[in-house]
Amino acid sequence: MATHRKARTALLSTPGPRTAVGITTAALATVTLLSESASATPAPAKPAQPSIAEVKARVDALTHQAEAATQKYNGAKEQADQQSAKVNRLLAQAAQKTEALNNSRRVLGEYAAAQYRDGGDLTTTRYLLSPNPEDLADAAHLTQVLSERQRSAVESYRVQQAAATQQRIEAAKSLATLTSQQAQLKTAKADVQDKLAAAQKLLNSLNAEQKKRLAELAAKQEAEAQAKAAKLAAEEKAKQEAAAKAAAAAKAAGTSTTTTNAPVNSSVAQQAIAFARDQLGKPYVWGATGPDSYDCSGLTQAAYKAAGIDLPRTTYDQVDVGTRVSEDDLQPGDLIFFYSDVSHVGLYIGNGEMIHAPHTGTVVKIAPITEMPFYAAVRPY
Repeated sequence: MATHRKARTALLSTPGPRTAVGITTAALATVTLLSESASATPAPAKPAQPSIAEVKARVDALTHQAEAATQKYNGAKEQADQQSAKVNRLLAQAAQKTEALNNSRRVLGEYAAAQYRDGGDLTTTRYLLSPNPEDLADAAHLTQVLSERQRSAVESYRVQQAAATQQRIEAAKSLATLTSQQAQLKTAKADVQDKLAAAQKLLNSLNAEQKKRLAELAAKQEAEAQAKAAKLAAEEKAKQEAAAKAAAAAKAAGTSTTTTNAPVNSSVAQQAIAFARDQLGKPYVWGATGPDSYDCSGLTQAAYKAAGIDLPRTTYDQVDVGTRVSEDDLQPGDLIFFYSDVSHVGLYIGNGEMIHAPHTGTVVKIAPITEMPFYAAVRPY
């Protein structure tokens, strides 16, 4: 400020006709300098670090997205596998048609060669000049028979040629479809890998203290889910006891009662659950269907296959199998689907718990059904 005053005093004391201009120029320069100083943008503050809760929410979101992408991958892979089998079948059929065509072509060649050697058809002149007309008549009859066979061979060749051409066209179209599906499969696979890599990168950015707090938060949320599951188990038990009392009372009164929540075929459910229990501890691997690792729908598919029921590969298709049941009417063996995009499935085992393959980095385990948002449940038997 002192420097500004000295400059201003020096300008005011400068004699001559240019003093007014000098004063004006100096004043403008001073105002500009002061304005620039006042409006200088402060250094940007460092962005606030996300809280542990925000980090966990982001990791959970990425994990969920990866699982949704996994189901798309599973669907694309199933279609590609089916199309590959179709291509192989069509190519085998095309090879058979080509072989038949070649056989017809060979027969035609033999007829053409024979006709060339014999000099063509028999004529009336040959018959009259023949020393043995009877032999010639036999030969004429034979020629007629061979001619009919030749026409048949020509027709067979035409049919085989058309069939072989059509078969090759179908195989080419099927192969083009397979190529497109394989491209979709590659994209779906990259999507899963990108989501998992992003989640892992976020986890790797945490220091030891943050990782500890993240584990504590996860444990807290799991405990809350367990408490909710215990409440559901108590309600389930109370409902079963009430149904048992009602059945006993009806029996004593000589009347019958129908329980709407009785399992249709509990042995099937028990077999599926028994299989799932045997898989506990095996790693989650996206796209896996066993026997050493599973993803969520791969586990439920394998469990019910062991019980004699074939389920589709993806959660999107499994949710439409069997009978829909409400969350209040769940029974052991029911399939429970989670999230609005139907991207996860578990096998209900009762008491508010399920067996499921959670996500990458985990293993097949028992967990409360309350740790994810419920979407629907089905009874596939």
